[in-house]
Amino acid sequence: MSAPTPVAASSSLVNRVKAILMQPKSEWQVIDSEPATVGSIYMGYVVPLAAIPAVCLALGLMFLGARNAYLGATFGTGWAIKLAIGVYVGYLIDVFVFALIIDALAPTFGGQKNQIQALKVAAYSFTAAWVAGIFSLIPFLGILGILGLYSLYLLYLGLPVLMKAPPDRAMGYTVVSIVAAIVVMVVVRVIINKLTGGYGYY
Repeated sequence: MSAPTPVAASSSLVNRVKAILMQPKSEWQVIDSEPATVGSIYMGYVVPLAAIPAVCLALGLMFLGARNAYLGATFGTGWAIKLAIGVYVGYLIDVFVFALIIDALAPTFGGQKNQIQALKVAAYSFTAAWVAGIFSLIPFLGILGILGLYSLYLLYLGLPVLMKAPPDRAMGYTVVSIVAAIVVMVVVRVIINKLTGGYGYY
């Protein structure tokens, strides 16, 4: 079987993004039955989508720096690129860590442990946050990034479907997963930023 062409892969990616954002209940059912690997999830979805907020942030900061250079703005190209790389790497790590947490908590909420299914939940639930990152292109519209909170709803819908948890425990599963993820990710951020001088992970 031949590999999908770049155009076909791009079309598939766009269709998945539209479906998970606009028809999440039915799309989670589709995702649940799809065969997948860590590599296919990352390379086919996480790697391209996580680049949206990182690239947009860099471009937005460079634009702001150029427009305000006469005011002594410090948003230089090098600084913006380093920050964007940190954001991008951060998202790649976040998805993996979040998947581990989702998988570990599954039995606690009546679900079934499954690392690939947990990675699917983590990756696809991040969709809204990544797409909302496009608002970083225009700094004063950055507040609209709050629309990325829709990702919490996507997570709430996806957990019972993919992790086989009872629907009535989905809210608790969602809340505990998010709280645990925040704690773990903050610790990881602090450690990596100390090791990289503040540019490694945001």
